[in-house]
Amino acid sequence: MPLTSKQRMLTALQRGTPDRLPVTTHHVMEYFLNHYMGGSNYQAFFDRFNLDAYHWILPFRSEPGVVEVNPLGFTCSESWRVESEVLPGGPYQTTRHTIHTPKGTLSMALQSNEHTAWVVERPIKEKGDIALLEFMPAPLCDVQAVNAAAQAFGERGLVRGHIPGFDIYGQPGTWQDASCLFGIENLIFATHDDPAWVDELLGILRRRKEIFIRSLQGACYDLLELGGGDASSTVISPRLFDRFVAPHDSILIDLAHENGQRIVYHTCGGMMPILENVAAMRPDAMETFTPIGMGGDMDLAQAKRRIGDKVCFIGGFDQFHYFLGCSPEETRLAVRRCFETAGVGGGYILSPSDHFFDADLALIEAFADEAHQCLYEDQ
Repeated sequence: MPLTSKQRMLTALQRGTPDRLPVTTHHVMEYFLNHYMGGSNYQAFFDRFNLDAYHWILPFRSEPGVVEVNPLGFTCSESWRVESEVLPGGPYQTTRHTIHTPKGTLSMALQSNEHTAWVVERPIKEKGDIALLEFMPAPLCDVQAVNAAAQAFGERGLVRGHIPGFDIYGQPGTWQDASCLFGIENLIFATHDDPAWVDELLGILRRRKEIFIRSLQGACYDLLELGGGDASSTVISPRLFDRFVAPHDSILIDLAHENGQRIVYHTCGGMMPILENVAAMRPDAMETFTPIGMGGDMDLAQAKRRIGDKVCFIGGFDQFHYFLGCSPEETRLAVRRCFETAGVGGGYILSPSDHFFDADLALIEAFADEAHQCLYEDQ
């Protein structure tokens, strides 16, 4: 009997061989749904192409006297209040968020368009600003909401979430979160000029994430994301990874395992020089295995030889060249290449290397259908 999508992907996460190659995608972007699928929701996308589905969910709960969740989903408390204001003018929507604490204020401004959002004003402007982060409350997982969603989702696929970053604009990994708050160039310079200060900042952010992870006990997540592209070898050296990234994120991975959760470490960018470094942190899976043609450096066959016995692989597919501007046959060949390299012996979930905004629907159909033909014959 064929496995369900959930069984198939869980088998791969455990580095086993399912009935066929699991096939999915990362976040389904609202832009793509609006422009190519008539505004459908992301579950309709998975159904339309017969993909093994994800259900992304990250509900927070309030705890009276400790933390509350405001209408924008930001965690607040008596000593951490967030006010938001949309600024007029300019080609992009601009929103400034002002954070009030007993010892001063922080401000962060974002801009956005129909594709995405980005930071135009970072909250940490001076090194002393990190003292105000000590007032920042930690979000807590709404375990009941996660479990209700997991029960409703059933066997359609995996329930995914991520370790929360800074509420207004942050990322799951500790280093990546710090990069969002201070800027990656500034952060790299600081590792040379004042490494003790960088350690202090990373410690503040990591401890907040630890509180959230401890609240995950009993939550029926299948996979939680950690990491971020600013920890890739495209951005920092393996030496900086070992000195500033691994010491913090490995603590979070161990804590997640203690609380019954699986972790996928997300590195969108260069990975080849740090494959063993990431695997040594003992995540259950790694993504995105970005191909050279998309700005990464991935050699899937070599990666499989080096760390394929340690983690599940998720990703590896070049959506830029094989979801647009090619024939379905070329897309199918790209799927086969992924299967024949990363899929050997199981432990592989085929996925585009991160999200996409534009795609030819016929090529997504070829992508999914060819993956269905990639069978593990001994199963």
